[in-house]
Amino acid sequence: MKITLSKKASERLIFALDVHSYDEALSWIGLLSGQVGMFKVGKELFSAVGPKIIKAIKQRGGKVFLDLKFHDIPNTVAQAARAVVKLDVDMFNVHASGGSKMIRETVSAAHACADEWKTTKPDILAVTVLTSLDDRDLLEIGFRKKAKKLVVDLARMAITAGATGVVASPQDVYELRNKLGDNFIIVTPGIRSGGNKTDTDDQKRTLGAYEAISAGADYIVVGRPIRAAAKPLEACRQITQEIAEGLAAR
Repeated sequence: MKITLSKKASERLIFALDVHSYDEALSWIGLLSGQVGMFKVGKELFSAVGPKIIKAIKQRGGKVFLDLKFHDIPNTVAQAARAVVKLDVDMFNVHASGGSKMIRETVSAAHACADEWKTTKPDILAVTVLTSLDDRDLLEIGFRKKAKKLVVDLARMAITAGATGVVASPQDVYELRNKLGDNFIIVTPGIRSGGNKTDTDDQKRTLGAYEAISAGADYIVVGRPIRAAAKPLEACRQITQEIAEGLAAR
């Protein structure tokens, strides 16, 4: 059965709270609440301030994507998943390269904990290949597959193991939909709309919001193009408009 996301354009925009100060994070949450569908809490912010930032977002009616990319032995990640469910996040992720056993045990533990706590089961995403890595980087690490092939293979394995969806480069969205269909969520970072990629940007496999959404992405994650903008709200609205146009082009 096809997954359908009956969400308006702004609800498909995830803002990356990649800051290291609780007060700065609260400032962005205050500015963008109602303008974005979810706030991403990653390693930088979570390491700096801990779970209280999740509570702050939820108290303000926001949704949370906890982006810690768990990757460890299956039991360790499964126990981490139980802890995450108790934080009432809406979405979290693991590395697909942790393997199918790790993913299956993580999904099972998360669902059991959600039932135990009588809370909604979070979406569990598998990170395929980081957008900062290209074919040359993968070869250096020891992978023999090209990025596009590796992304599809990892996604297929993760979805079979029970993941709700995947995190993948916007450049991989079309191939994922073409090869694996529509019955899973695709979240895409690496959005660089309007020519705003900089020389210091570590993202390599990027596209604009319109291209990612029209190709079949369900959510896009945007951080620096909004945070670094002279007028962040205006930048946010421009990206939302690109999302709407991408949805209309499907």
